This record gives sequence, structure tokens and C-alpha cells, in this order.
Amino acid sequence: MSEQSPLDPAEGDPFGPHNLPYGVFTTADEPERPRVGVRLGDHVLDAGAAARALGSPYAAVLDRPSLQPLLAAGRTVWRDVRRALTGWVTVPAHRAAVEPLLHPLDTVAMRLPYEVADYVDFYASEHHATNVGRIFRPDGEALTPNWKHLPIGYHGRSGTVVVSGTDVVRPRGQRKAPADPAPVFGPSVKLDIEAEVGFVVGVPSGPGGPVALGDFREHVFGLSLLNDWSARDLQAWEYVPLGPFLGKSFATSVSAWVTPLEALEAARTAPPARDVPVLPYLDDSAEEERGGFDIRITVAVNGHVVSEPPFATMYWTAAQQLAHMTVNGASLRTGDLFGSGTVSGPEVHQRGSLLELTWNGRDPLALPEGARTFLADGDVVTMTAWAPGPDGVRVGLGEVTGRIAPSPAA
Repeated sequence: MSEQSPLDPAEGDPFGPHNLPYGVFTTADEPERPRVGVRLGDHVLDAGAAARALGSPYAAVLDRPSLQPLLAAGRTVWRDVRRALTGWVTVPAHRAAVEPLLHPLDTVAMRLPYEVADYVDFYASEHHATNVGRIFRPDGEALTPNWKHLPIGYHGRSGTVVVSGTDVVRPRGQRKAPADPAPVFGPSVKLDIEAEVGFVVGVPSGPGGPVALGDFREHVFGLSLLNDWSARDLQAWEYVPLGPFLGKSFATSVSAWVTPLEALEAARTAPPARDVPVLPYLDDSAEEERGGFDIRITVAVNGHVVSEPPFATMYWTAAQQLAHMTVNGASLRTGDLFGSGTVSGPEVHQRGSLLELTWNGRDPLALPEGARTFLADGDVVTMTAWAPGPDGVRVGLGEVTGRIAPSPAA
């Protein structure tokens, strides 16, 4: 029996020709030559080499060490390149040229696929915000007065965005419990996860020019899974009055694969009904394009599933987040990344952070290796996801994983 070609992934493979996410990889024989790759099943196609072999004009954006040129090229090029790639991996006439350019995934090393320009993170799940409010303000209103009027966010640190598989070193900083007489310095003892979806900006915008809701797809290239690691004890002491700082800035992990928005057409959905009117620049009630995405996330700690957050429940959409983050005239740059904020659903098993899952440590999680309130050194957190695709097939999102490394000695 002949060996199956990597151009023929199994029927229903979530990384089949209907998906084709982009990444950047190196090979063992050329570890210092990153190149753009496209995932097909459990292989990665050297997209630049394929473009050269087939005499494609898209070698100009694919035969590069980063996704940056493709991101900047704009929606027409994104669509045309995707159409070309689909043909390269499905048309029989191309098989002889393309098949030798496919590398097994387990033989390559994945890189951060684009240069992160700016990083913004939001707080857009009503279920997550309500849970956090109830934990920290049990006698007050769960949501702050502004929460349903605008997508709340903060500017993070782009230089510490790392690709999936990178170890996360336990951060150190000041912490002070309410009953402590004074703050102490040391490693975080409440290291947490935040299951999120990150959106990658391709086409920039000029200063002073807000991006309207309807222009979202002209600027945003695609999305990937994101874990906004959080040191809850550092965060709780430092965040008043200016918000997250050292409790967030030490690491943010993103998937090695960026799924183009075009692969998620079947996953578009309407956001939950809103019970508070919003200002015109955020009003998507008359928009033809539905702003939500039906993405099913799974969170595992050391291989044990602890949560399944549903992205379709997010109160604020990515289009609204983009509109809000530029409404003051702030410009976009190619490679900007903005995170959705923690994805949590209405059920306990749908909470996207350990803060919620354990109710700030009150209800430890039972894992085979021992109970957890927050992360222990050596723990490995892995997030996977899928979305509905064409004709009932699933669209897989590349996983994001990270292992907690101990804090260095003082």
C-alpha cells in the first residue's frame, strides 16, 4: 500500500485546505533561516518556496522571514494569496512541485510569526467581569458603571509577547494581602492564566483617523489563541489607580499560527443581546457583518481539561474593540495585536481563568498531580480551539502552550 501524501490530509482534518493558517518556521538544517509556512494537516508548506517553484507573483510577500509584508499588503492581496495557496495544495497539476516542499510539523521549529508592534488587551466578557467583580466587590456592584458603555482595555508590553512553547518564568514583584502590615517582595504565589483570542492588524491607519466598525475586515488580517498570563497578587497590589503593570507585562503567549478571517466565514455570529444602548461609533445593530465569532476553546493544565470557554458569549466584539481603541485618533501599525480579554461563559466549567475557576483560591481544582488554586512551577497550560467551518467541517486554531519555570533566585 502506498504511503498517503501530505497533500491528502484525513477527511475532516481541522487543518485541511479550508483552513490554511500562516506561521513562520525554521528547519534543523537551516535553523537561522525563518520562512513563511502554511499548515496543512500535520505538515507545513514552505509557502515562499512554493511560490517560487510555481512562478507566482506572490513570492514577493511569501518568500520572507516574517508575515509582516503579507500583513501590510491588504485585503485584496490576502484574498488572492489564499486563493492561490488553496489551488497549490488541491490542484493535481501542482502536486509534483508542491509535495517536496511540505515538512512534517514535528521536524520544524515555530517562530513568532510577525513583529508585534503594539499590544492592547481588553476586558470584554460579561461573565468574566461579573465573576471578578463578585470576587473582589462582594458587597458592591459586580460591573463598574462604564462597563456596558465601552470596551475596557489596557496597553500591554509588546516586547514580552512570546510564541507558543516558550517557557514562562514565574514573575517577582511586590505583593500585599489585605491583612498584611506592609508589602513584601518575591515570586508571585497567584500565577494565573487568561484564555483569550488575539486579533492581528495588517493594514495600518493614520494618526487622527478612527477605524469605523465597518472597516474592521480592511485592517484585521486574522486571529490566534492567546494566553495573557497574570500574577494576581502583584496585580491586586499595584493596579490602583492606573491599572495592570508588572502583574501582566512579564509574558503573553500567542499561537504560532494565525488563522485568516476568511477561513472563519462560517463561524461568524451575532454577539449576545445588549441591554444598554451604546454610542453611535460602537453601535453594530445595523451592521451587515456580524461581529462575533463562534470559537470553542479548551483549556488544559498538565493535560487535564479544566475549562471550555465559549467565545460566542463575548459582550464586546473585536470590531467594537478596534473602533474604540482608535476613536481618539490613535493610529494602527502593521503587527498590532489586541486580545479579546478573558473568555468565560455562564457555567462553572466555562470560566477562562483560575481566579474564577477556584474563586480566588477558595475552591481548589482537583488534578491528578494534586490540587491547584493557582499555577505551580512545572505546570503546563495548553489551549486549543476550533470553529465551525464550511459544510460542517471544523476549523482548527493552532494551540498555545506554556510551561511555568521557577523564578530565578534573588
